[in-house]
Amino acid sequence: MLVNSVAYRDGKKIADVPREEIHTWLSHNEGILWVAVRDPETHELDQLEEQFNLHPLAVEDAHHGHQRPKLEEYGDSLFFVLHMLELDGDELRVGEVNIFVAQNYVLSVRMRSERNFQDVRARCESEPELMQHGTGYILYALMDAVVDRYFPILDSIETKLEFIEDQIFAGTSPRANIEALYDIKHDLVILKHATAPLLEAVGKLHGGRVPQLCNGLGDYFRDVSDHLVRINQSIDAAREMVTTAISVNLSLITLQESEVTKRLAGYAALVAVPTLIAGIYGMNFDHMPELRWQWGYPLSLAAMVIIDGYLFYRFRKSKWL
Repeated sequence: MLVNSVAYRDGKKIADVPREEIHTWLSHNEGILWVAVRDPETHELDQLEEQFNLHPLAVEDAHHGHQRPKLEEYGDSLFFVLHMLELDGDELRVGEVNIFVAQNYVLSVRMRSERNFQDVRARCESEPELMQHGTGYILYALMDAVVDRYFPILDSIETKLEFIEDQIFAGTSPRANIEALYDIKHDLVILKHATAPLLEAVGKLHGGRVPQLCNGLGDYFRDVSDHLVRINQSIDAAREMVTTAISVNLSLITLQESEVTKRLAGYAALVAVPTLIAGIYGMNFDHMPELRWQWGYPLSLAAMVIIDGYLFYRFRKSKWL
């Protein structure tokens, strides 16, 4: 459950803090404690609630999981929910990270996600002058990492979309194209649900009344907000492209059906002419023109061939056949 528990003072690492000593360290030491846990059990979350004195409503959200990305203030502490998106082959998996932030600690609770934040911790430890901004900077670093991980996913979706657009005009199965386009649309909806609410939450950290923990970090959070705006604009553009591609695909299906219908109608007309002539001369009336004429049979066949040949020429010229 516990991934890391590290204490920092003046932006520098001073000690690894065992889980059972977290409460004691928070009570008797100055500095920042940055704790990361993964997929905790219910009783483990309850222990963290006691050790960090977390707000019960925030812990309740962490217990339930599957929360909408959001920011909530509980007195002098903040509670952040972000979605962790990861590509597993062609499947987009959705995880979650709950971040509890106060003046002297940052607690990240990662759920249903394989990728950790070791690179973020290493980055922060390599920049002690920025770590001196306090827990607000650690919150920024975690958020920035999560948001930056959305870009490769968006690039992958756009690449698949471009490939399918090429396949639409390459004569591949229309059904397969539509299924692939709906899969892309589903992934875009997941990405939109992760980024759109987060954009609203991040806006509270660099404009208007900024929480005390984030004072002086407006430029950093504004950078995260800019990234989210770019992602959301790209998502909207990709969704319009998907809608257009589906419309084009359906139009091509209609055109193909129309071509088939015209071909069938053309061949039916070619069959109808000899059928008509043969039907007339197959009625066996005694008094019919040329019924007993020596050249009647070859003349009838010649008429069938000539008329069908003319019809075939006209149909081919009008591109029905």
